[in-house]
Amino acid sequence: MTETQKPHSEQEWTRRKVVAVGAGGIAAAGLGGTAYAAGAADRTGATAAGAEVCYRLTSETVEGPYYIDADKLRRDITEDREGIPLLLALNVIDSDTCRPVRNAAVDIWHCDATGVYSGYEKQGSGGGGGGGPAPTGEPPTGEPPTGAPTGTPPGGGHQEPTDDTRYLRGTWRTDRHGQVAFRTVFPGWYRGRCVHIHVKVHVDGEWTDAGYEGGHTCHTGQFFFDEESVLASAAVEPYASNTAERTTLAEDTIYDQSGAQGGLLRLRYDRRHIDRGVHATLTVGVDPEATEDGQGRPPQPSASASASASASVSPSPSASPSPSAAAG
Repeated sequence: MTETQKPHSEQEWTRRKVVAVGAGGIAAAGLGGTAYAAGAADRTGATAAGAEVCYRLTSETVEGPYYIDADKLRRDITEDREGIPLLLALNVIDSDTCRPVRNAAVDIWHCDATGVYSGYEKQGSGGGGGGGPAPTGEPPTGEPPTGAPTGTPPGGGHQEPTDDTRYLRGTWRTDRHGQVAFRTVFPGWYRGRCVHIHVKVHVDGEWTDAGYEGGHTCHTGQFFFDEESVLASAAVEPYASNTAERTTLAEDTIYDQSGAQGGLLRLRYDRRHIDRGVHATLTVGVDPEATEDGQGRPPQPSASASASASASVSPSPSASPSPSAAAG
């Protein structure tokens, strides 16, 4: 089934009851090549770098407050959102055996170019509890933010949706090679978090005519973008109109600074014309026997993130970034 043949894309289901559809190929129109070719290249690179690479578990993180277990079964999650085309190609492998994890259900969700999550439009720019940051009138730079958002539940606890929008959310199954690909747009940012995409991997369920039944969540993580790509995106509309203060990758309290193991994506795009599209690939190492639902896991700031925060704010306890600032 190609991306132009999406009879199910307009139907909403709970993740446990999405209609099973063959994984098929995905067209990468406008981005060049295929999603699976990009994913295979990433997997090959990881293996060539040394056997120990594919044995590393991809970092687990908090689920965040904006997960909705009612996403659409689809690979193109863009809907009407404007932004730089992004093709996200993933290889899901067993970190113990390096074998592909087949027929897993993969959920992804992220904010739009202005920092807004579907289902939570009344919250404004993500994590802000409705208030949002004061506009600066300037495009983002590498300078550290002056504070953190308020209104997010402690520990990143789930918030109930405020509306029925579901753009930039979707669920799809891995093929026999453990590969899955999504078409979306490059995410934006909001105060307190660097640019990121959320992900969950569900295994041991069964794809039937009734949908994906049973199983458990073996991975809850986030994908990250290098600073060069984020700054390049900031020169393109609608990102250039996002006036929220931006947290850099080094300052983020979720990213653990471990590169691909921590969810840092491998990106490919024309450095002069990022607006033409970005290929993002990553091999995701999971433990299929584990249960990692992202509940109750406190953010773990990296040493560099902690140092950046200490250098940019007062040392008083009240000025320290709280876990809620990094939960989105």
